Amino acid sequence: MPLVEERMDLPGGAKLALSVVVNVEEGSEMTIARGDRGMEPVDELGVFVKSKIRNYSNESNYLYGIKAGAARIVKLLKRYDIMASWTVAALSLENHPEIAEAIVELDHEPVSHGWRWVHQFKMDEDQEREFIRKAVTSIEQTCGVRPYGWLSRYLLTDNTRRLLQEEGFTYHMDDYSGDVPFWDRETTGTPMCIVPYQLDNNDMKMWTDPALTPHQWLDYAKANFDQAYREGEEGNPKMMSLGLHLRIIGRPGRIWALEEFFKHVRMHDGVWVTTRKAIADHFMAENPA
Repeated sequence: MPLVEERMDLPGGAKLALSVVVNVEEGSEMTIARGDRGMEPVDELGVFVKSKIRNYSNESNYLYGIKAGAARIVKLLKRYDIMASWTVAALSLENHPEIAEAIVELDHEPVSHGWRWVHQFKMDEDQEREFIRKAVTSIEQTCGVRPYGWLSRYLLTDNTRRLLQEEGFTYHMDDYSGDVPFWDRETTGTPMCIVPYQLDNNDMKMWTDPALTPHQWLDYAKANFDQAYREGEEGNPKMMSLGLHLRIIGRPGRIWALEEFFKHVRMHDGVWVTTRKAIADHFMAENPA
């Protein structure tokens, strides 16, 4: 069977669909203060102790995203007219309703990143169903609309997609296999739209690998954009994901790189900057299950 390049038809003959994803995890990360067994392992400095103690320093690292990072990111989204999908841990918005207010004001899409930013892969079916249901109820209360997409904290279970369908979700992000949406016809009895999420452009890599500089992150993101855009010009449009975090890209030493990327995007015609729900809805309309 010959290799076939991935492609999807985009509205108005666009050459590329850009999906900017703003992750909101601050205020729902792991801590013994919320009944967890230990501290949050993901840290700006990589400091993690397995003892059951509270890491006040890292909690303040996360709080930076709310107090300082969010405003910088929102300012750039407005300045460059960038539509984004906000993958939100529901409890984060309960604890910091000003972030929910910003999402509503921007008329952007809230995507569920779980009720809390914790791993769900250890949950049994009933626990996971309740976890999903609580997230929907909470986000609907804080944002005024329910989420239609879901992103786990990286790991999912064999039950996840079926449970998401039961709760009215229309697409799922827990996939890294390509650059265009597709139908999952095997995991559940009813096909589910999968909108892949690319992690290679994610600003989280500046936390997991402190040697990665904002200059390198920007160069990589621009190279990804340029290649995907070129493929679209050649007749094979696809999507690009750009994952952001309030506490990471929102720092003064990094935010400039995001602005430079947005400037680069706006120098190109035929880029559909939109939400993941819009991409999913377009795919499902053009490719009925």
